[in-house]
Amino acid sequence: MKSDNHSNRITIASLLVALGIIYGDIGTSPLYVLKAIVGDRPIDETLVLGGVSCVFWTLVFQTTIKYIVLTLMADNQGEGGIFSLYALVRRYGKFLVIPTILGATTLLADGIITPPISVASAVEGLEMIIPHIPTVPIVVIILSLLFFFQRFGTQKVGIAFGPIMFIWFTMLMIIGISQIFHFPEVVKSLNPVYAWNLLIRYPHGFWLLGAVFLATTGAEALYSDLGHCGRRNIRITWGFVKVCLVVNYMGQAAWLLHQGDPLLAGRNPFFEMMPDWFLLPGIIIATAAAIIASQALISGSFTLISEAMSLNFWPRVSVRQPSDLKGQIYIPSINTILWIGCVMMILYFQSSTHMEAAYGFSITIAMMMTTILLSYFLIYKLKWNVIFVVLILMLFGTIEISFFITNVVKIKERWMFLFFELLIFSVMYTWYYARKINNRFVKFVELGKYTTLIRELSEDDSIPKFATHLIYLTKANHREQIEEKVIKSILSKKPKRADVYWFLHLHRTDEPYTLSYDVSELVDDKIIKVNIHIGFRVQARAELFFKRIVQELVAQKELNLHVRPDGSTRYNAQPDFKFVVLEKFLSVENEFTLKEGLLLNGYFYLKHLGQSDEKAFGLDKSDVVIEQVPLVYHSTPPIPLTRKYN
Repeated sequence: MKSDNHSNRITIASLLVALGIIYGDIGTSPLYVLKAIVGDRPIDETLVLGGVSCVFWTLVFQTTIKYIVLTLMADNQGEGGIFSLYALVRRYGKFLVIPTILGATTLLADGIITPPISVASAVEGLEMIIPHIPTVPIVVIILSLLFFFQRFGTQKVGIAFGPIMFIWFTMLMIIGISQIFHFPEVVKSLNPVYAWNLLIRYPHGFWLLGAVFLATTGAEALYSDLGHCGRRNIRITWGFVKVCLVVNYMGQAAWLLHQGDPLLAGRNPFFEMMPDWFLLPGIIIATAAAIIASQALISGSFTLISEAMSLNFWPRVSVRQPSDLKGQIYIPSINTILWIGCVMMILYFQSSTHMEAAYGFSITIAMMMTTILLSYFLIYKLKWNVIFVVLILMLFGTIEISFFITNVVKIKERWMFLFFELLIFSVMYTWYYARKINNRFVKFVELGKYTTLIRELSEDDSIPKFATHLIYLTKANHREQIEEKVIKSILSKKPKRADVYWFLHLHRTDEPYTLSYDVSELVDDKIIKVNIHIGFRVQARAELFFKRIVQELVAQKELNLHVRPDGSTRYNAQPDFKFVVLEKFLSVENEFTLKEGLLLNGYFYLKHLGQSDEKAFGLDKSDVVIEQVPLVYHSTPPIPLTRKYN
């Protein structure tokens, strides 16, 4: 179990780590937010000051109050993110599965559009130095290199993330302050009246909320990274980050009001307000910050899918550990999908300005789903007054529905993006509900009824020995139960004789880093049940865990292994272990309704595309026997065959 004390220790190093990991997405929003709000509209105080006012109060309500104050309280043994939140509240409502799937889907979709828009916004600053420079190939190269180096991990370069982001936020503040001196009255934009005037009195002002929302898109990722830095580190650093962001937004507003002309195509107030001598260093720092923001989204996507697999929302795929850093993982298939998606985004939209129109829709939905789950957490886990929680729900519901409405109009710009989101949702929905159908047809029997027969089989020399130690992976979490198909595998057709029969159950816990086990001997040194309790962020390595457990049992003299104390023979130094994995397939006897057919056929198709059971459970192929077991869901009715005699 991960120590919460460690992640919550406050040091200069821990604060720098928080800056480097947590704020990449929300920290790079000044690159495009005010540019998106102003667009090519005439510059006036209502638009500019109202835009900054809306951004400021969005950061107050959405980021500070909802995420920094409230949502960070919903930590699961120090871990955050929508799956951690779901694990805390899932017992309080079956329907919470759908908000969780929607939230996870849109978060993963965000990992495809955030890297290209952040990197493109930074690289496009080069056009001020070298007009008409082709930025798209540069962005594609940077993104491709970023995804290529994922397989090696980010442990070494990650050390520099914190200092680089500190430089970035300091730069935001200094440049913002330098412009506020030219137009100090811009500070009055913090008055909410200016936000009200923009939304109500400015022509079509309400629809500018779609651009305003871009300022808080990183808040959801901020909660997802709770486990890396701890709640206290995030809350302390957010004070510094928020000041830097708001000062920079006000600085951009001051520059816009000071120069007065409408923004021409391609102009960005973020780079325009920089002094000429600092423009190139500023672009380099901005690009580095955008790459760090992209890395945070990519790493977050890997963690998201890893948790989805553990909670049965995603097919098992290959997961690698590229470095010794705890919690750092690499998922090749997701890396490839994200890379293709990011490259397609920049090739399709060509510029950050066009991507701004498509950005925000996914995260709005993710935030709405988090609000639903959070309300359950506040009521059932923290025991808050229901009326008070409903008022909170109404407040954030009103804000997020407003953002959602203004983002819905972006559908026409992101129609191709919807196919990707629909695909992710379909995979999660199919896998989760088909597994539930599949599990309904698992029949358990009392293991005690068969212990005598199994003992007799073990001692029957007329049957060739199948293995010294025969291990079955089982779903039965009760000591006295086992699947009927396991008993059939041992006793039917060709009986499997062994000296010791092990039944190994992997139990996924609601905590992230649990790793413990318990042992029950139903027949001394003959029939043994082992339960391994694994947190949803721990990679399952069944064979490694099992052999370690056996070593501990032998060392404590609780287990008398056969032939030799360690289970080996004089001909072979390694103990004789054989794992049996029972794989289901759809029997030809089935007849389905349309929904059942789509779910179950989709499930087995995804299972075929995903990782095999032996790889998923960390089993060596040389130690594994795969047995196919038919799944009969709805048997076909009796076929009226009539025999004809000649």
